[in-house]
Amino acid sequence: MTTDKGTAERDAGIEVNPVAGHIGAEITGVDLSSDLDDSVVAAIRAAVLRWKVVFFRGQKLDHTGHVAFARRFGEPVVLRKRGSASPADFPEVETTADRLELGGKFGMEHEEWLQRRRHTLLRGWHCDHGARIDPPAATILRAETVPPYGGDTQWSNLAAAYAGLSAPMREFVDGLRVEHRLGVGYQPRPGDDAYVRHLLDHQVASLHPLVRVHPETGERILYVNGYYVEQIADLSRAESRAILDMLLEQAVRPEYTVRFRWEPGSVAFWDNRATIHLAPGDNAHLGFPRTMHRVMLAGDVPVGVDGGPSEGVTGSEVGRW
Repeated sequence: MTTDKGTAERDAGIEVNPVAGHIGAEITGVDLSSDLDDSVVAAIRAAVLRWKVVFFRGQKLDHTGHVAFARRFGEPVVLRKRGSASPADFPEVETTADRLELGGKFGMEHEEWLQRRRHTLLRGWHCDHGARIDPPAATILRAETVPPYGGDTQWSNLAAAYAGLSAPMREFVDGLRVEHRLGVGYQPRPGDDAYVRHLLDHQVASLHPLVRVHPETGERILYVNGYYVEQIADLSRAESRAILDMLLEQAVRPEYTVRFRWEPGSVAFWDNRATIHLAPGDNAHLGFPRTMHRVMLAGDVPVGVDGGPSEGVTGSEVGRW
């Protein structure tokens, strides 16, 4: 991909415009619903690897086109269970409709679940399905209905976060492993809690390298997030908590992040191996609908600096969703 002296990068007839210093670019000059030339697919793939998340606006994708576009970059994941808003005839598509996902489920409205799940500033940051042994390689999310204000999503570049650590700290974390577990940090309701019972019955956990080597770029990734990380192996809980807090703060420093304002027809395509993202928390009280559709691409088992792969603890198998 060639780079002009200005801000835009052009390749295969498309234009890639970076939108932040370390992460994020907007791609123009392409209709994602069309039969894309291989050179365009290669240019988009290169932009995703370089900028970690890319954005398209004004797209006319339906479910069929969304899945077809995703297949040009990998194998879409087919979830065994999806929310009731997801389209029955497209098992690759998962629809997230705010205020519907957990409304009334487990005896809680969605707002209460969010308060119990994201009760600290860092808890909401996550990669998709990070507790699995083989988290998705990428996610492609498109907006159908968005609020007139609020509802932005943020992403952070975990390769930049790793590179920003001091050399002694990088050397220290390179050899560590950390447990990622579903439901970490959830604050139970007093007395019986149906969501806690659900977590215990459907537990998912894996031991991932704290520093993951990206399978395509070779970059070292600070593989942490606030949603799933539980415990650094072989450290005391006190040591683990202090180090994880520091690394999580490093991972989401503002200079490593980008924030995207959604419009109907917007599409975000991100590398789930090298980023974490934060779903919006500023629109639930507004009452505006926000309907999004996502397709995830199957991923591989993370590998650490020492060449060792992640280990499954419970609840997931490679390639089995």
